[in-house]
Amino acid sequence: MGISWAAVGFTVGAVIELIHNIWPNPIGSAVDIWPAMLAVPGFLGGLGFSVVLTIAARQRRFDELSMGRFALLGATGGLIASLLPAALLARTSAFPMMGILLELAGPFAIGGAIAASGTLAIARLSEDQDLLDASDDVSDVGLTAAEARELLGSDSDA
Repeated sequence: MGISWAAVGFTVGAVIELIHNIWPNPIGSAVDIWPAMLAVPGFLGGLGFSVVLTIAARQRRFDELSMGRFALLGATGGLIASLLPAALLARTSAFPMMGILLELAGPFAIGGAIAASGTLAIARLSEDQDLLDASDDVSDVGLTAAEARELLGSDSDA
């Protein structure tokens, strides 16, 4: 999960970097290397989300989870992921950890909620495709004549 979220963060960062290289703007110049800046929090958010998902939705399938609950779990994972950078920044700078955490928590939580929702949407698409693929095999099996009579309730033994 961490690697897939990091890949998405890297891709978004690469797009921001590309736009900044073509059309210089203040947002693009705020960070020197956007892909790395978004890949690392994406990785941490994916790890945090995996932990939260393992604990909160242990015995549920993807089709049993609502999109809102999944987004909430992703936001929680994002909040957990914001703790490490906040601690590192507070240790190396004069800013208090709580102030840094408050600035990081919002974007990390929003990013985690968006990433979790996307993850669930992709998982549901994959799950639906697996069911469709499995249905082709079921039609090949067929029923014997006795099984068909039993299924229809016209078995004379009853």
